[in-house]
Amino acid sequence: MVATVVGTRVESLASSGIEAIPKEYVRPQEELTSIGNIFEEEKKENGPQVPTIDLEDLVSEDEEKRVRCHEELKRAATEWGVMHVVNHGIPIELMDRVRAAGAEFFNQSVEEKEKYANDHASGNIQGYGSKLANNASGQLEWEDYFFHLVYPEGKRDMSIWPKTPSDYIPATSAYAEHLRGLATKILSALSLGLGLEEGRLEKEVGGMEELLLQMKINYYPKCPQPELALGVEAHTDVSALTFILHNMVPGLQLFYEGKWVTAKCVPDSLVMHIGDTIEILSNGKYKSILHRGLVNKEKVRISWAVFCEPPKEKIILKPLPETISEAEPPLYPPRTFAQHIHHKLFRKTQELGAK
Repeated sequence: MVATVVGTRVESLASSGIEAIPKEYVRPQEELTSIGNIFEEEKKENGPQVPTIDLEDLVSEDEEKRVRCHEELKRAATEWGVMHVVNHGIPIELMDRVRAAGAEFFNQSVEEKEKYANDHASGNIQGYGSKLANNASGQLEWEDYFFHLVYPEGKRDMSIWPKTPSDYIPATSAYAEHLRGLATKILSALSLGLGLEEGRLEKEVGGMEELLLQMKINYYPKCPQPELALGVEAHTDVSALTFILHNMVPGLQLFYEGKWVTAKCVPDSLVMHIGDTIEILSNGKYKSILHRGLVNKEKVRISWAVFCEPPKEKIILKPLPETISEAEPPLYPPRTFAQHIHHKLFRKTQELGAK
């Protein structure tokens, strides 16, 4: 079924001079009607726009400013579940270093990157990879990626971290540490927004010891038929929070009020998603929004997604008692994080099988 592309990196396909993409990358008919030119889509000013939240006053001493910032964050998490965050406290030069190091890694030859290849069959999910056709439709995505755990330090496997460029390890390590601090501040504000003690959500997702930060660098090569493909198919994140850095090439779309909305490229910002984990704990008060990635003919897009995830087995995810009442019964059954992931995969396979 996927004989033409088994073992092929998308980058190799893209640079081979093909004018038509292999059928495994062509999206189903019902999706094609909604895939437009991402540069045209980004220019659109009418209609809803992803909110931009200024985090400068997130932990301000001035109570009035702090409360206003928390309210804006809460509104964006409730209405959208995704936002651009600015004044987030992560040095811009560090973000630039992370971008430069990741881009330099992907600028190496495919042969060089293959030294870091992952191997799902043997359970090695960290490293360099491309999506394999593991779903009922045999559908592939127009991206290669590099995936590895970046925090806490004691859980990292440094043998899989790129040695080239030399700044990859120091830049990525420092960035992960900054993000971990930002995650604590965001989780505190979101806890207060639910009327909980400020440390509550962080505790519920594993605290300093157990919350894992997993980085996935998504590399989307130029695509000869971008109107037929997706870089990443529609999904919600399973994480608690996801932070995304990108190279200022548009691609992210959010499914909001029944339509696909394109995220603008906001300088010096991070895109922050509320993931399923927080949606479940808040009993649906905070939203995990459906999103996807489009590709284009002209520019390579790279994004650095960091997923803040609870431990797979140690914690039972279910709506917190404070978020449920007679009027608002629990919307989600109790599951471990691993069970939640399995449930989503199972449901998706069933849906595809029914088509």
